[in-house]
Amino acid sequence: MGDFSLMKIYFAGSIRGGREDAELYHSLIEYMKQYGEVLTEHVGKRKLSVAGEKGNSESYIHHRDLEWLVASDVLVAEVTIPSLGVGYEIGRAVEQKKKILCLYRSHEGRKLSAMIAGCPDVIVKEYHTLSEAKRVIDDFLT
Repeated sequence: MGDFSLMKIYFAGSIRGGREDAELYHSLIEYMKQYGEVLTEHVGKRKLSVAGEKGNSESYIHHRDLEWLVASDVLVAEVTIPSLGVGYEIGRAVEQKKKILCLYRSHEGRKLSAMIAGCPDVIVKEYHTLSEAKRVIDDFLT
């Protein structure tokens, strides 16, 4: 990808769909910073609740996030917790021909949406530990 310091990474993870993985998002975002700028760092903020951001309108958030998505070189999404917003972001990234990685922890009784798992433009990687996820990220971003 050339100069890593210039890489712009869009990280997508559930906010209103559930914040159970907020700590994991934070760790992934911190790890990816060695490869470039993570435009959506707020997704990993521990204080961000399912209510989302305070003080910003829905349309402001939508337009700002789409601007970040357009400006990004790659999209990395943690898709274990189903999220309409993350699915939307992945779809928009596919439209823009972005390089896309979806990280997924399988668990009994749940399967990843076929719209993500079956999309030829999306790399889906299953993992079980943070260190496994970091190795997948290394392979994807280098």
